[in-house]
Amino acid sequence: MFQVLTQMAALIGCGITWRLTRPMGIDADVARRVLAGLVYSLLLPALVLKVLWQAPLGIDSGRIALAAASGVLGVMALAWLLFRLTKTAKPIAGALILASAFPNATYMGLPVLEQLLGPAGRSIAIQYDLFACTPILLTLGILLASAYGDHQQRAKPLQALLKVPPLWAALLAVTLNLAAVPMPAALESWLMMMGGAVIPLMLISLGMGLKWSNWQNSYLPLLIPTMLLQLMVMPLIVMNVAEWIGVKGDLLIGVTMEAAMPSMVLGLVLCDRYGLNTGLYAIAVTLSTALTLITLPLWHGWVS
Repeated sequence: MFQVLTQMAALIGCGITWRLTRPMGIDADVARRVLAGLVYSLLLPALVLKVLWQAPLGIDSGRIALAAASGVLGVMALAWLLFRLTKTAKPIAGALILASAFPNATYMGLPVLEQLLGPAGRSIAIQYDLFACTPILLTLGILLASAYGDHQQRAKPLQALLKVPPLWAALLAVTLNLAAVPMPAALESWLMMMGGAVIPLMLISLGMGLKWSNWQNSYLPLLIPTMLLQLMVMPLIVMNVAEWIGVKGDLLIGVTMEAAMPSMVLGLVLCDRYGLNTGLYAIAVTLSTALTLITLPLWHGWVS
């Protein structure tokens, strides 16, 4: 586990170094948007298509989705209740609910699970995200961001969901998988080549997006419960639900580790679009990513 995190930290460090040094005068936020757009629109769909076309789909896929949804919805409800009771301002509360409830299941979860569990880990990570986290984020998450944000932009969850290239790739892959259509060898090699670039580019762009410049001491009482919900409560919920529905072995390790991932980077887009506190959300992503160097080995040791 230490070796896995060391390799990932080195790639994230490349992104952080870019932010600090700005090679060739290229701003890290500009570079991150380009890299993220390339991965999100082209390379990740290629990886999703290859993995889910060949993955063994069945009752375990439903178990992965159920465990993932229980973690996201359970923590979202707890965070909503917490920030409602503390009467936190809506733009702050909305950002922290998103930071608490949605893990970085693909950008960080995919490389971790691939290193720990091999090809099966890639399948778990992709199903965890695309069968539960992303649909919830782009429906309930968007509605929440719209209700809590300062912008008057109207929420269109269905439209947002239809604009996700990896979801279309997943739908196509599942259809071909269930129809038992064989994957042509030439197509498999091409998809492997494209998919091989996903993990390093994801981690580098994650490093580019980490920020500490928006820190304020008044944020600390809000960030502590957010970190506890994201890094401790969510994996505890997912692990127990998964065990209750019969998940065992590597699959149990996979879904628990996915739930233990830091806050997702994609939430920055929703915060910007709907007027939530983007600076605080960026700090939550940075802090939770740093803390996973401690919490991920703990969860791996526990669930293993």
